[in-house]
Formats: sequence, C-alpha cells, structure tokens
Amino acid sequence: MVSLQTTTKSHAPVPNQSSKKRYAKEQLKTTVPSALLRMHFHDCFIRGCDGSVLLNFSRTGKKNQAEKDGPPNISLHAFYVIDIAKKELEKACPGVISSVDILVIAARDAVSISGGPKWEVPKGRKDAISSNSDDTKMLPFPTFNIAQLQQSGHTLGFSHCSSFQNRIYTFNKTSQIDVLLKPSFAASLRSVCPMHNTKKNTGSFLDSTPTKFDNDYFKQLLHGKSIFSSDQALLSSSKTKALVMKYAASEQQFFKALTESMIKMSSINGAGTEIRLGCRVVNHH
Repeated sequence: MVSLQTTTKSHAPVPNQSSKKRYAKEQLKTTVPSALLRMHFHDCFIRGCDGSVLLNFSRTGKKNQAEKDGPPNISLHAFYVIDIAKKELEKACPGVISSVDILVIAARDAVSISGGPKWEVPKGRKDAISSNSDDTKMLPFPTFNIAQLQQSGHTLGFSHCSSFQNRIYTFNKTSQIDVLLKPSFAASLRSVCPMHNTKKNTGSFLDSTPTKFDNDYFKQLLHGKSIFSSDQALLSSSKTKALVMKYAASEQQFFKALTESMIKMSSINGAGTEIRLGCRVVNHH
C-alpha cells in the first residue's frame, strides 16, 4: 500500500524560490492530514462512503456541479494525494482497490502520522458513479447547535475567518461577541480576522496543536477557546459535556472512542457500484 507519508513528501510542489519551497513544505505538513480527514467525513456524510466527493463531474456529466463544487466543499484540497496513491496501486494491481477505500485508508494514515491512533480499516467498498453539488446541503454547518449536530471534533487543521466571524462580530442583538468565548481569545480572533477582512487565507488553527492529533481540542473547549458554534454546542448538553470532560482528562479514552467511531462511520455503505480506474472520473460503460 502506498503510504500517505511517502505520497505527500515525495510529490510536494517545487517552487522556484527556496523560501517559497520551505513555505510550501510547511503548509503541506500543516494542512494535508486535516484536509484528508475532512474529505473523508464529507464523503461519508452524503449517501455513505462511496468516493463521490472525488469526482469532477455531476451525475449529469456537467463539470463544476459535483460534490466538490458545493459551498461546504470548495475549500477541500489534497485530492492529488488520492490520485497519486491510485495511480501507483493501478500499476501494481489494476482494478482491485477502489478510490473510496484509498480515501478511507488515507484518512486513517492522516490521524496516525499526526500522532493519533492507528486501526485496521475494513475494505471492499465500491465507488459511486454520480456526484451532485446540491447534496452538500446535508453537511453540518459550523453554526449548528447540539440538536442539529450528531458528531463534532476538530483536533487537526485550520479554519477561515468566514466560518466563525458570526461569533466575534454579529453574535446576537445584545452582544457582538459570543459570551461563551474567553474575552482574550475572542480578541485574538478579531486581531487576525477584522470585520471587513479582504485577505483570502486568513483564519485560525482549531486548537493550540494544529499538526498533532491529540486531546488538546477538548481542553481548549473547556477554557472558552472553541472556534465554531458547533463545537461550543457540545457543552450545552450534559451528555456531550461529560464526554468533553472525559476526553480532556484522558487522551487514551479519546483515541479509543475515535477509533470505534471512525470504523463505524467508514462502514456506512454508499451508492458505489464500480472500482474506478481513475478517482476523478467514472469508468466508460
């Protein structure tokens, strides 16, 4: 099996200037694991795990109308990691490993190489032959409350300002800032995300250890340092608050629960019917 670590390192872009090269490598290290994990979630949340998020075309064959073109998925990236792995596997054993299985394994490896647990991934999924941008409406928004949200957790990665500006400028009629945010933390978010922000890539890491898979996210949540309203919502229910406290106190318990959840989620059957020869397009029938 092609490893995620080998794929991301050996095929990093090589800019002309050495400074840009160093920056690109650092960005790769920071964002690829979280991008693959998020890609896996977004695939499975829509009609199950079937690799439909990887397709470039909709079910009608039109470009720019596939799942990856839907508003919640515009910021998805690192598709090239799956493409490279698929290319290598097709050379070794053509027509055997589906694109969705590669994505599931890559998400597992993303957690593992970032310091998290590793688990055996059940295989044998088939790839979908359709993808529709309208289906991304099923994905949870960062502003969801506990009644709307079934699962949340952001221990890796980065968020753009647009995903949390409602908490620091327009929270409600009586307060611009969400009162549940620690004031100093809200001030730091405002400093990087001004109200009329025009910079495209500004934002905040999701916890204080953005490249390490650990339980810091839960600790930050208990100290009023959650980025999304959906994360804060975990403290509004006694049941989910107890889990947050449990995982903040024990990384081992968090890893155990995560492993069970990831296996369960990746086992949700999708609408797959084939093993694609390339991850971005369906086979010719």
